[in-house]
Amino acid sequence: MGGAVSAGEDNDELIDNLKEAHYIRSDLVERAFRAIDRADYYLEEYRDSAYKDLAWRHGNIHLSAPCIYSEVMEALDLHPGLSFLNLGSGTGYLSTMVGLILGPFGVNHGVELYADVIEYAYQKLDYFIKTSESFDKFEFCEPSFVAGNCLEIPSECRQYDRVYCGAGVQRDHEEYMMNLLKVGGILVLPLEEKLTKITRTGQSSWETKKIIAVSFAPLVLPKDYTSNIKTSKTAPLPTFEVRTLQELARIAIRHTLRVTTDNRGGQPRGRGSFGGGRGLGVSGLHKYGPRFKRRRIHRRHGNSVVLSSALPTSAPLDNNNNRGGQKVEEQGRATRGAGEEAAAEEEEEEEEEAERETGELLRAEPPINILRERILCLPLPEPLKMYLLYYREK
Repeated sequence: MGGAVSAGEDNDELIDNLKEAHYIRSDLVERAFRAIDRADYYLEEYRDSAYKDLAWRHGNIHLSAPCIYSEVMEALDLHPGLSFLNLGSGTGYLSTMVGLILGPFGVNHGVELYADVIEYAYQKLDYFIKTSESFDKFEFCEPSFVAGNCLEIPSECRQYDRVYCGAGVQRDHEEYMMNLLKVGGILVLPLEEKLTKITRTGQSSWETKKIIAVSFAPLVLPKDYTSNIKTSKTAPLPTFEVRTLQELARIAIRHTLRVTTDNRGGQPRGRGSFGGGRGLGVSGLHKYGPRFKRRRIHRRHGNSVVLSSALPTSAPLDNNNNRGGQKVEEQGRATRGAGEEAAAEEEEEEEEEAERETGELLRAEPPINILRERILCLPLPEPLKMYLLYYREK
């Protein structure tokens, strides 16, 4: 399933294409997608295919097409502090994006059938936390994964605000999935070849919306499962652990450093927080990270000013709504426009010449990680600084 948008050269171009095709429609979802490079979840020898709008599978490892993930993220209607359950959590790519929005006081759980895939997911999660510049731009709800069949979850388990199932579901299991939701919660799942959004509006009332046609591999049934005989449920969910005072202090310090006003006017560095600053970061860090290409900017050069200065500063009024003056003004605008266009073309030619000489596209300098710099400048012992940085590489 996939192929709805054209392939991109990198993660940002892929997201641009998803936005243009209206698969990504909200700012929250866009920022989460841009923060995590899809290629990081591929095996090294398959990275060249990461920016195609196609699903990818290698053994038990599987990623859905980007257009599917974007529809899922939009349908889940995420915001900070929610609880989320990912049935068939796979590589953890979706769970990690969700965690960027949920913030540190959300719940982010996943159930995955294959133990080797869980190991792979934790490797990718550790790599993201330890190396990604994007990690410091968000307040993160770290996902937890357990091995098990999602059809064997105990009936007395906790319920969640948001649930997603990443395998094809038949009508026989629809009610089972729906009962995992709290009242007001949202379930997104492939139900009989349609990506479907189900909202629990009451204890026994539901609203259903079909989103798009999809093709998913079906749920794997427990070995001794039949339509008439239900097995005893043996797949416990991840435990919910109350955060320690030490962890809460780390979260509070990092949040305070993000929203601290700078010394150049006393205004917050960010453009506003989401959910009280508990989700997407509110610092002045570069929104898209160091991989984002520099956009060409055509500056207005002085020669356009010289051309306009040669025009009369005023024109005599006539007796027909100042048409004479308007004509002169229109001529002036046309002359200025021609001068600006010529200047822009000249600058673009200079940039292209520089690119030909260097053999590389011009890119912006990597942005400074302001949060990291502030932590390193704190008058604290080195081990405490590293704890605040999640022991990330220097």
